Amino acid sequence: MSAEWKDRYPIGEFEAPIQITDELLQSWIKDIAELPTKLRAAVQGLDETQLDTAYREGGWTVRQVVHHVADSHINSYVRFKLALTEDGPTIKPYDEGRWAELPDARQLPVEVSLSLLDSLHERWTTLLHSFGPEQFSRSFMHPESGVVSLETATGVYSWHGRHHTAHITSLAKRMGW
Repeated sequence: MSAEWKDRYPIGEFEAPIQITDELLQSWIKDIAELPTKLRAAVQGLDETQLDTAYREGGWTVRQVVHHVADSHINSYVRFKLALTEDGPTIKPYDEGRWAELPDARQLPVEVSLSLLDSLHERWTTLLHSFGPEQFSRSFMHPESGVVSLETATGVYSWHGRHHTAHITSLAKRMGW
């Protein structure tokens, strides 16, 4: 495994398990619930120069990563709501790279997105805790990925939060922050 791959995927790539158990779903929901606190801890004490340091060559800055997580999780929350209220909706993808280059992602304090994630994840995990098998089996159609069940999407976003938090914590470790 190359250093570049490890910097890009510090916890590895998401791999959907063959069988998704209730225990695994509950673990994923716990990860989603804990993400705002863990992401906040990862950036605590970082100065402006550190926040504007890329986590890898050619990668986003720490600031952009935090704002990306908020952007991504807002989109995911909406996709969950669409899948719950419509039959197999086709969702709209977005260009996350271009979103990360917009002024809000490049300039705003990270606290703006951390506060947003606190509220968003409280709503999202409340919704997830209400699910039974019928809700987890609902799905949406992603034009690039195909049909995605909400149980698989829960795993993806458990991984996504841990993945980006690890970008920040592994950078801090490498840099001795």
